[in-house]
Amino acid sequence: MRRRKFIALLGSAATAWPLATNAQSDRVRRVGVLMGYAKTDPAAQAQVAALRQGLQKLSWEEGRNIRIDVRFPGGDAGAVRTNLMELMSLTPEVLVTNSNLVTAIVQAEVRTIPIVFISVGGPVESGFVSNEARPNSNLTGFANWNISMSGKWLELLKEVAPQVKLVGFMVDPETVASIGFFKFAEAAAPALNVKPVLLGVHDANEIERALTALAAEGNSGFIATPYAVTFTRVQTH
Repeated sequence: MRRRKFIALLGSAATAWPLATNAQSDRVRRVGVLMGYAKTDPAAQAQVAALRQGLQKLSWEEGRNIRIDVRFPGGDAGAVRTNLMELMSLTPEVLVTNSNLVTAIVQAEVRTIPIVFISVGGPVESGFVSNEARPNSNLTGFANWNISMSGKWLELLKEVAPQVKLVGFMVDPETVASIGFFKFAEAAAPALNVKPVLLGVHDANEIERALTALAAEGNSGFIATPYAVTFTRVQTH
C-alpha cells in the first residue's frame, strides 16, 4: 500500500471510535498507542503523525479535549506487556495497536475497551476478527497484508532474480499470519520452480544467522514477511 494512502486510512480510523461523536466535550479523553516499531523509525513517526492529524480533523485537539499516550515497544513481547500495563493505568478509552505481535498481546489482555489495529496481516486468520467487513468484538482496524500476497511476492522475486531456486521466508514462528504467508507461498512454489524454506526469527542475532546460512546455499533469495521483528530491523540488515 502506498504510504500516502495508508496515512489517509489511518487518520480515518478515528471515525469508527466512540470518541468521534463527542468531540465537543470539555472532558479530556485518552488514547493509548502501542507501536510495533522502534521510536526512531520514520514509518512509526509517520503513522503516529497521521493519527494525530486524523483526530484533529474531527475536532480532537491535544491539550484541549484529548491526550494521546504513545509507547514504542517494538518487537519485544515483554516490553509490549510492560507498556500495555503502563497505558492501562492511564485509563484510556481507546487503544491503537500496530503489528500482529502487539495486537495479539493486547487482544488477550484487554476486553473492555475498543482496540483499533493497524499494519497487521491476516486479521481473520489471526483471530482478531471473525469477519473483516463486520467485526463482532472490541477489535477493528486495517489489514495491510492478505495471506495470499505471499504468492505474488514469490513471483516478483523470480522476475527480479530468475536464477533463484531457494527462497527463505523470514517469519515469526509464533504468529499465525506469519506462518500463513509461508504456507501459501509453499503451495505456489512448484509452479515457479523454487523451494521455500522457513526462517523463524525472533531477534537480530537470529536474523544474522538465518541470512548467513541461506547465502551459503547459492542461488538463494529471501522474503521478509511483515511483523514486529522485521519492522524494527529494516535498517539493520
